[in-house]
Amino acid sequence: MTSSTVPPEGRLVLLRHGETEWSLSGQHTGRTDIPLTSHGEELATAAGRLLTGYHFSLALASPLQRAKRTAELAGLATQPDADLLEWDYGGYEGRTTADIRSELGYDWTVFEHGVPAGDTPGETVEEVAARASRVVRRAVAAMSDGDVALVGHGHCLRVLATVFLRQEPRMGAQLLFDAGSVSVLQFEREEPAIRVWNHGPAVSARPS
Repeated sequence: MTSSTVPPEGRLVLLRHGETEWSLSGQHTGRTDIPLTSHGEELATAAGRLLTGYHFSLALASPLQRAKRTAELAGLATQPDADLLEWDYGGYEGRTTADIRSELGYDWTVFEHGVPAGDTPGETVEEVAARASRVVRRAVAAMSDGDVALVGHGHCLRVLATVFLRQEPRMGAQLLFDAGSVSVLQFEREEPAIRVWNHGPAVSARPS
């Protein structure tokens, strides 16, 4: 965006899906299509109340059921967008960080060290950022007509935020995003900025 370009006035609203059994246990949940817990459904419904006053020109959701159900309970009529799928964790799907670190013998993180192939190929942080870039371009175009909602997953949305902010995607490691929480990005003059981050009805000391 050049200095002569008028930035869109709409806001970019990110909604992470509600709690699942695996988010609660800390298991990496990429392409495994598991439902919300009953508490996750409560979080999604409560998150919908945080969206009062927004006027959405576009609402997109990951096609996985935990995101689609969250969108439904939050009162959003969304279009599916496969670029909002969670990080493909490959061989680390379903495993916890503690378990992976115990096996490897060092302080592994998905942002720094990536994942091996497994039943799925896995993705690098750069590949997740490339998908997120396509979503951001679509969202920013629609923000000229109103607000945009994106319903998806913790790691993917964290990377997406870095893309919007024009930062290195590994900065996503520093953006905690609890299940069922809402974050809001926008332009402040020409600069992409964070208006609200990780706002939710039940942001806890032990994120899920």
